Amino acid sequence: MSDEERPDTPEAKRQEAMEVVGKAYQLHMKGDLDKAIELYTDSIEICPTAEAFTFRGWAKSFEKDFDAAIEDCHRAIDLDPEFGNPYNDIGAYYLEQGELDDAIPWLKMALKAQRYESYCFPQFNLGRVFERKGDLDQALKHYRSALDENPRYAVAAKAIERVKAKLAERNPEPSAN
Repeated sequence: MSDEERPDTPEAKRQEAMEVVGKAYQLHMKGDLDKAIELYTDSIEICPTAEAFTFRGWAKSFEKDFDAAIEDCHRAIDLDPEFGNPYNDIGAYYLEQGELDDAIPWLKMALKAQRYESYCFPQFNLGRVFERKGDLDQALKHYRSALDENPRYAVAAKAIERVKAKLAERNPEPSAN
């Protein structure tokens, strides 16, 4: 029996934990937050992973428990500083609480993370921050970057149109005489 097949090896524990994360995620997407949080916690007890802490934090954010969500994200970062999701999530939680200046550095760190599949999310969230701050040029820049990262990101496309309309209201074209 190889080390990978033995149930007590670190690799086997991590695999088991990630299988539980997968089940938790399915429940999470169905809206069963309590059961999802319970399974994310079970996964952490089997083998703490950045993914389990990040997704448990995300589930807690649905319950508006932003402090616990941020704490879980910090634990995820401690386990894997290159995993981008928790940086974006911390920024998003600060954004949800109206703490715009606190959100910015976390979203920028997400953009620098080596292990991240969705750079469009921190770009979009930076767009939201700058739009709320009234810096429409910066908002437009970040929304466009989000759409460049993921051309099917319809929410970013709508945000671009919304910001363009706001900019047009601010700077109307001079009428031709």
